[in-house]
Amino acid sequence: MTAHTLRLDHLVISARTLDEGTQYVADTLGVAPAGGGAHPLMRTHNRLLNLWGGVYLEVIAVDPDAEAPASGVEARARLFALDDPATQARLAAGPYLSHWVVRVERPKDLQRWQAQYPQRIPPVVPMSRGAFTWGLAVPDDGAFPHWQGAGDGIVPTLIQWDTPDHPSAMLPETELALKSLKALHPQAETVTAHLRWLGAAHLIEVSGPVDEASGTTALVAEFDTPNGLRTLK
Repeated sequence: MTAHTLRLDHLVISARTLDEGTQYVADTLGVAPAGGGAHPLMRTHNRLLNLWGGVYLEVIAVDPDAEAPASGVEARARLFALDDPATQARLAAGPYLSHWVVRVERPKDLQRWQAQYPQRIPPVVPMSRGAFTWGLAVPDDGAFPHWQGAGDGIVPTLIQWDTPDHPSAMLPETELALKSLKALHPQAETVTAHLRWLGAAHLIEVSGPVDEASGTTALVAEFDTPNGLRTLK
């Protein structure tokens, strides 16, 4: 088991377009994400919204203006399963809370940790956006991280920032605070055991069975806002 407790870094809203995702968040929380930028390697782009406590919300979508890979070079699968037909079909029904990302802080080194436990942690991919650089543990096929077949966005992605500033420090302040993060998963015990190993079990409440309304796993985040309790799912 890891000796280091991890921190929540950010929540992920997946959308067909940034405008759709931005509108969903604005309608729900009363504040629209802004800023952000492009991820050339992944051919995605995002907008961000600050939350209390050094956490932020990311709206992510396929970047229609991303350059195609050079001739003869195979495109890397986009992260957060955005290339998966099942994800695309779900996004056709609207944006949703698809994933969460936890922060590995130094002195623990994410690259070294992954090399020690490659069966548990996906390869670490160097990424950048503007002045920010970071390492992100992403499966080569672009799928969500998983453990013993359990994943579906409930097993978090690990991130380690290389730059001293965190995006939340550069975003406008809001009066939004994450109150709780919950997940429904048919393999709740397997997921929870892996979260304990990672040092992230304290950040989320996982229960089963699957969400009967959608027939799939689900993430649900509750927020304290100036207009009362609001939920993203």
